[in-house]
Amino acid sequence: MKKQELRKTYKTLRKSLNAEQIEEYSLAIANQLLRLDIWDFEFYHLFLPIKEQHEINTEYILNILAGKDKNVVISKSNFEDRSMKHYLLTDTTTIRKNSYNIPEPVGGIEIATSQLEVVFIPLLAFDKTGNRIGYGKGFYDRFLASCKPETLKIGLSFFDAETEVFDVSDEDIGLDYCVTPEKIYRFN
Repeated sequence: MKKQELRKTYKTLRKSLNAEQIEEYSLAIANQLLRLDIWDFEFYHLFLPIKEQHEINTEYILNILAGKDKNVVISKSNFEDRSMKHYLLTDTTTIRKNSYNIPEPVGGIEIATSQLEVVFIPLLAFDKTGNRIGYGKGFYDRFLASCKPETLKIGLSFFDAETEVFDVSDEDIGLDYCVTPEKIYRFN
């Protein structure tokens, strides 16, 4: 299937999930993450969910990270050049939704991408070889391309892998893992 078809299909699938399912699946994904050997790092990048898009509730992951006393980094998007700046999430961080309903920090302590060791990635779909499909704006491809090669890239999905994504480009950055409520996919 091509990316556009997959985006449409998975947006529809996510919209069909009710609030109870989203919470149940989000908790299951967080519990699956505990099975991975990823908890000895210091800086973890986490996305805050767009509730209107029925994204995974990352609060469960945030609680795990806080319990392990890790540094959590969140992003602010620049829609003019499709870049992202990253900020340390602290008790005093003010979060506001932008015009696309993305919760973002107003400001704070900026963190360089070179400091990030694990990145949890929102996505609509992924395939069995680690290709991922987001909303199509390229924010995460640019962001991930600027990370160190050894930075762990972990997709989070309510749904299982597609067999294959047919129109992958050279700019697409693949995943190291993708975690669903039922399974951990390992790539590379």
